[in-house]
Amino acid sequence: MGISQAAAAQDLRDPFLQVIPRTEAEAARIAAVTAPTDDFTAPEPFEANPAGAATVRPRTDADAFSQASENMSFERELDFKLGNGLFKKLWVSSPSSTLASDGLGPLYNARSCQRCHLKDGRGHPPAGPHDAATSMFLRISVPASPETEMSEIEAFLLSADPTDPTPRTRPDPTYGGQLQDFGTPGYPAEYRLSVTWQDIEIPLEGEAPAILRRPTWEAADLGYGPLGEGAMLSPRVAPQMIGLGLLEAIPAVDILAKADPEDADGDGISGRPSIVWSFAEGRPMLGRFGWKAGAPTVLEQSAAAFAGDIGISTPLFDTPWGDCTEAQADCRAAPHGNDTARGTEIDAQGLDLVTFYSRNLGVPGRRDMDDPAVLNGKRVFHEANCIACHTPKHVTHRLEDQPEQSFQLIWPFTDLLLHDMGEGLADHRPEGRATGREWRTPPLWGIGLTPQVNGHSFYLHDGRARSLLEAVLWHGGEAEAARDHVTGLTPEDRADLIRYLESL
Repeated sequence: MGISQAAAAQDLRDPFLQVIPRTEAEAARIAAVTAPTDDFTAPEPFEANPAGAATVRPRTDADAFSQASENMSFERELDFKLGNGLFKKLWVSSPSSTLASDGLGPLYNARSCQRCHLKDGRGHPPAGPHDAATSMFLRISVPASPETEMSEIEAFLLSADPTDPTPRTRPDPTYGGQLQDFGTPGYPAEYRLSVTWQDIEIPLEGEAPAILRRPTWEAADLGYGPLGEGAMLSPRVAPQMIGLGLLEAIPAVDILAKADPEDADGDGISGRPSIVWSFAEGRPMLGRFGWKAGAPTVLEQSAAAFAGDIGISTPLFDTPWGDCTEAQADCRAAPHGNDTARGTEIDAQGLDLVTFYSRNLGVPGRRDMDDPAVLNGKRVFHEANCIACHTPKHVTHRLEDQPEQSFQLIWPFTDLLLHDMGEGLADHRPEGRATGREWRTPPLWGIGLTPQVNGHSFYLHDGRARSLLEAVLWHGGEAEAARDHVTGLTPEDRADLIRYLESL
């Protein structure tokens, strides 16, 4: 896998806490219970509870993704509710009489976490030319010149895998790492997100062709001059929040064991681990979160979102101006909230509460598992080899101080690895170890509840897919064979596959 097992053992150890090692007997039991099934006549044992004991009862309203882990103690529920309050908090610009809420921006994408992760669910692209892109934004970077000093993570990757072809990049010299489409009074927004669509026809066996829409994204109405030379843009829709703590608790060794960058087994699937720098621990770690697995832990993902999306400083990223660059001097000189007794605009306790809340948003239980159409769709899912990347089952670490995530059989349908998804989905923007054609396998649990929770059915990293079938049909690269299998199905089997996905 390029990075040696010795390096993995030393530098990619898990982000926790007090991990209780597995015994040989436990490892054997785990291997047996996580093995793929070949029986599609009935649901598997424990399949009804995709988050193990943390699974929550399915709701029929928009709050289906907003429940606490079912196995949470009453004493810990208060922390969850406090974290929820901070997740929903609307931040205001400095100076403000509400000292507990000031520090917004000056440039930002949303005033709260909830404004992007709508009802703890999925964002969407603009509905029209005048619709605000509140739940998505553009990441931006420029090529790094050969003279640019190499970071610690780049040096680590180069020493561990000298053949790694990922080009080096840097934030845009004016606009930073992402574009913000709002500014506090007196500070112009950086841009307006603009998109045009082109229809693409995909033949389907036995029925009319599917019409996909290919987006072209543009940073319009730039507020601070032209983009840097060679600027690369990548759209990102806010993903759903459920089950994050359980994904964090999957042992790194289990994820690394699935990696096969040289496709040694010849199955056409060659997932790679994303190796990122942990600012909290000061070492390389396995990336798990974000569309390209750019963050190693829920804590760092949360702190990065506070800084980049809202312009709020934390003990981890303590600059009060968020993503403003040296070229945006007025933004950096603006009043901020770091002058309060908290030290940063949200303090360590507040960040920990938001992290706890984010770790413990419960995964709803499965629906319609024993429906014959759903069972047939499950067979199709396996026969198309979708499970090669969307790994159905994992068992989490035993964790002494995270009982909600400890030793659970979970069904997230992801390997958390990077995969080449082909030219159709490529953003041509490398990020860390991920190339411009690679994306992390997104979890599928809860995906069928998106219309219920968010009132739309837009999928993939930029919301281009208007249905689950369209999302499947955009798969290319390593997933091209699976996509072609789906296009060649009978209409009945194709419909059952979608029914299965809707039941997750």
